[in-house]
Amino acid sequence: MNKAIFFILISAVLCISCFKKNDKNKSKEANKTNAISVIIDDQLWYGEVGDTIRNKFASPVVGLTKEEPLFTINQYSAKLLEGYMTDGRNVIIVKKEDFNKFEVKRNQYTSPQNVFRISGKSIADIIQSIEINAASIIQQIHKTELEECQQQNAKSLLDPTVIKNKFHIDLKIPTGFKYALHERNFIWLKKEVVGGNISLLLYQIPLHSFDPSKDIANQIVKIRDSVGLHVKGKEPDTPMVTDDSYAPYFSTILLDGKKAFETKGTWELQNDFMMGPFINYAIIDETYNRVLVVEGFCYAPSNEERDLMLYLESIIKSVQVQPRQKAEE
Repeated sequence: MNKAIFFILISAVLCISCFKKNDKNKSKEANKTNAISVIIDDQLWYGEVGDTIRNKFASPVVGLTKEEPLFTINQYSAKLLEGYMTDGRNVIIVKKEDFNKFEVKRNQYTSPQNVFRISGKSIADIIQSIEINAASIIQQIHKTELEECQQQNAKSLLDPTVIKNKFHIDLKIPTGFKYALHERNFIWLKKEVVGGNISLLLYQIPLHSFDPSKDIANQIVKIRDSVGLHVKGKEPDTPMVTDDSYAPYFSTILLDGKKAFETKGTWELQNDFMMGPFINYAIIDETYNRVLVVEGFCYAPSNEERDLMLYLESIIKSVQVQPRQKAEE
């Protein structure tokens, strides 16, 4: 009898340990960069509702050299709601209920966290709610992921003195970046990563040389291609240029309270095989009468590009232009 009780206790302990280990692994998956935990019954997931979720949140990322989903989606049964899934940074809960409702809660179970609850009386109601709210959900998740990256970056930063003195900006660049090239109005910072490298470019042009009344996207491409002469491959005559196979994605945003032009596309080395994605921000800075350009690009042929580009975007969007000193005015 004693032996039987002993074996029962040992088995129980082992089972609990396995469950805890499994929960810990799944919680880790839920908190990876650009991951979403979708809590939904299998019946809905493997039907039209699941197709709509995948079409909206796992569509290809713009500007990468290979197809990668906007977010990594992990689906879990609704029965797991009260377990480890409450630790996820981005959670979407989808249920068929007696009412239609869309609700967003911040930091409900942990911090930072977004919990989006979508309820519908019918399949059509749930799909309609997803369609209507998908853009705002994506925007909020992207914002949270950027902020999380910036918090991680801030733990160990590169000495900002050189960049401050040259460009009059604060830019929170993590340690690990090295100066690949340092010239009068141009800096190239580079960091080795698994399967390749990532880079930041900083440069400026006089404000009068940029004409906002003309084709802005074309001007930005021409500017970055002229600057790309500084970024070369190992062989001669291999400058970096904008890949013209696909038109870059272009939008206007505010960055540090200033008008900025965001350009996403792919770059390539002329007469070489290297290529990758870039994200370019041209900031209209009237304080210093210039267009300040901060760009990130990566070369990772054997690695995923999506999260590397988010990492670079998080650095760039930390930029703050310093007030002009009276002596400079």
